[in-house]
Amino acid sequence: MIAEFHAKALAEIPGVRLVAAYNRTPAKAAAFAATHGCAVAATPEALLTDPAVDVVCLCTPSGDHLAPALACIRAGKHVVVEKPLEVTLAKCDELIAAARAAGVTVAGILPRRYVRGSIALKAALDAGRFGPVTLASALVPWWRTQAYYDSAAWRGTYALDGGGALMNQGIHTIDLLLWFLGPVKRVSATLGLVAHAGIEVEDIAVGWIEFANGTRATLAGSTACWSATGFPAEIRIHGTKGAAVLRDDKLTSFEFETPLPSDTGFLASAQETGGAGAADPKAISHGWHRLNLVDAIEAIRAGRAPAVDGAEGRKAVELILALYQSAQNGGAPVDLPLARDPALRPLGVKKA
Repeated sequence: MIAEFHAKALAEIPGVRLVAAYNRTPAKAAAFAATHGCAVAATPEALLTDPAVDVVCLCTPSGDHLAPALACIRAGKHVVVEKPLEVTLAKCDELIAAARAAGVTVAGILPRRYVRGSIALKAALDAGRFGPVTLASALVPWWRTQAYYDSAAWRGTYALDGGGALMNQGIHTIDLLLWFLGPVKRVSATLGLVAHAGIEVEDIAVGWIEFANGTRATLAGSTACWSATGFPAEIRIHGTKGAAVLRDDKLTSFEFETPLPSDTGFLASAQETGGAGAADPKAISHGWHRLNLVDAIEAIRAGRAPAVDGAEGRKAVELILALYQSAQNGGAPVDLPLARDPALRPLGVKKA
């Protein structure tokens, strides 16, 4: 499914051509190629030995990113990896180290960093316009049907999905919190499985985060919050001199003790088109992917690191794993950085 968004985004980027696609199910590969006007690679090796291929987009299940990424790296291909980068820190670190040793680029997909509302909020934070940031919150009250989890054997498993409402859906908002507020000192969390059957992972999570800069934040994420059209993911930032509310890509509040003439312009214009997939994962805007992919491609051409490289993609994975570790120990606080990957106990049993 996510490969469709990559293909649509790539089609809108000048100077980029989708060369070929591989899927372990030949009929799916043929249908994808027919829709998007590319060739079918009969095997991964055929794709990776094609001299016309410079970059590979990995759209495999989350816990199956490492092996194909390493194959791409050994073949000298740059790699764009869907979120999360991988589902354990050990796998993330192996991927990052291999790319560094081979001199190829690894770019992650965390596209909310690239929308204008997020960029305006980050610039204001970096300029100190909020004063000391005292309080923040992140809320992702989304919905996924039982049919969504039943649609594939890997969905809702720790091994291949990495987690639930936080690792799969909430990771975009968690990444923004980290980008806005910096390193994390300590976390605590609780998890639940309340609205779905036949999965191992959480469909609701609530936690608190203490950042190294002293900011305290609350976090709540769920796939158990029904809505016909979906509620936006929301971040609130409060400081001693400013406050902002970001709902998906839209700044709905942007207030400062010392306002600038441009502030109201951000409220009026910081609107990207498209949806976030709050109630329907197929409703994601490929426009956000386009912004992310443009940066990755420009970085490769310029020989620089993309804004979301492997190290940046790893940060959200570590924070989510720390929250999981805390929840599985009764909410006991967990300090970061993590020394190792936590052992995760299933909340439920995945359907065979």
